[in-house]
Amino acid sequence: MGDLRAGYRFLAPALRAAGYRVACADLRGHGDSDATFTSYGDEETAGDVIALIEMLGGPAVVVGNSMGAGAAVLAAAGRPKLVSGLVLVGPFVRNGKTSTMQRLLLRAAMAPPWAALSRKSYLPKLYAGQRPADFGEYRDQVIASIRRPGYAKAFSRTTRTSHDPAEARLADVTAPALVVMGERDPDFPEPRAEADWIARALRAEVVMVPEAGHYPQSQRPGVTTGAVLRFLESVNSPKNFTSTRPPYDRRPRQHLSSLATALRSGLSATAVPPQALGALCFQHQEHPGTEEQ
Repeated sequence: MGDLRAGYRFLAPALRAAGYRVACADLRGHGDSDATFTSYGDEETAGDVIALIEMLGGPAVVVGNSMGAGAAVLAAAGRPKLVSGLVLVGPFVRNGKTSTMQRLLLRAAMAPPWAALSRKSYLPKLYAGQRPADFGEYRDQVIASIRRPGYAKAFSRTTRTSHDPAEARLADVTAPALVVMGERDPDFPEPRAEADWIARALRAEVVMVPEAGHYPQSQRPGVTTGAVLRFLESVNSPKNFTSTRPPYDRRPRQHLSSLATALRSGLSATAVPPQALGALCFQHQEHPGTEEQ
């Protein structure tokens, strides 16, 4: 959360260059999405993801970063025919162990009056390890987005998301999955242990990314993209994937804008063969900001 769909600015072009169609969208209350939603969280984002895949003529492989991973799990568990695979990056699919005092302090730090300042201060820590060359410019874009009227409040409400619904549905996911975790991700006391726990629950593969924190798709795009492409090749191989859907009906971009109502702060992406959907990217965002090619 507290991010933009541009968090996929390195991964999405590489997937498109490999022949996949990619759709990137913002979470509710983030980026180009509206900040007028009445609810925010994993279940809401999962519903938005499903609506987008249906509109674009899926199925699709969903890539979810951070909170987007919890939504991706719920989408895969609830609509298995629409989700042919999962790539979970720096994934939150369960709540961390925090005390009541820690939760109160977080809520205070993320209160609307100083949410942008708190995010600006914490964002460099999330990029532990190697940072992209445009980190400073990108951080300015993120903070400017949060400072728009209504968006700090939406971000603050998103930080209260519980991942209990996602954890409860892990055993219901049948799609193949890949877990990508930065070795220095500060959001987890033991990144490797968390990645392994998720992998056991989903019977997934794990790729640990050296010198990367919470955003390996931006910090080590070469390593992350290579892992994602290998996974997509296995998911979309003839023995694992068949599509009976007609070629994609390219609808006007304004129709994408009017989709359901939200996407963006958890970063997710999807990919399937060109005739189906391709790659769908969601981040931590009543109208989602969407980009499709």
